Amino acid sequence: MGDRPYTLLSCSMSLDGYLGGATDERLLLSNDADFDRIDGVRAGCDAILVGAATVRKDNPRLLVREERRRHARAAAGLPDSPAKVTITARGDLDPCYRFFTAGESEKLVYCDSDAVPVARERLGPLATVIDAGGTSRRMRRVGEDLHERGVRRLMVEGGGTVHTQFLTAGLADELQLVVAPFFVGDSRARRFVDDGRFPWRPDHRARLVETRAIGDVVLLRYALSERFEG
Repeated sequence: MGDRPYTLLSCSMSLDGYLGGATDERLLLSNDADFDRIDGVRAGCDAILVGAATVRKDNPRLLVREERRRHARAAAGLPDSPAKVTITARGDLDPCYRFFTAGESEKLVYCDSDAVPVARERLGPLATVIDAGGTSRRMRRVGEDLHERGVRRLMVEGGGTVHTQFLTAGLADELQLVVAPFFVGDSRARRFVDDGRFPWRPDHRARLVETRAIGDVVLLRYALSERFEG
């Protein structure tokens, strides 16, 4: 088994466990103070990973926003923002998304084997397209390949399918879960995770290491492995 990066999952959800609303309109679950905290976490990582559905729905830039943090990374000989990583089964990503156009950091796209030619044709020089094999071992393969590329600290920002796959595969070392003070109340919306067999169960509980109020939201920080970095 190859090495993998320290893997930190970051997520915001409603009181009833949803990642957003039931429409395509983005629902902000956090506040400015927590967005700044997340920016600081990003600045301390080597790569940020999101699923292709998040790229398509939210069109995120995935950049370090605060100038002081960008300068600190540059002074350490690093790109001003971490590498961007996404995973796609079909390879149908628009090269106009901000994932590809914003910032100078490296962009990595992991695809199922059959989708590699499609993704390379669509994206050209904008990203490095990598064969992640089939679904059964995909996340472990992604982690091992990122480690080989020098990624030692990976931040996973969603969405729900990606979080589910990392968690059920036992590949997460830390979870930073922010709870917003309202309900979505619509079962058509996306939940934090899908059904699955998770390592943390009633007889094997995750370890809560921090609880912090950040304005009107609450950060719950869990240690999920023996590699947890406090």
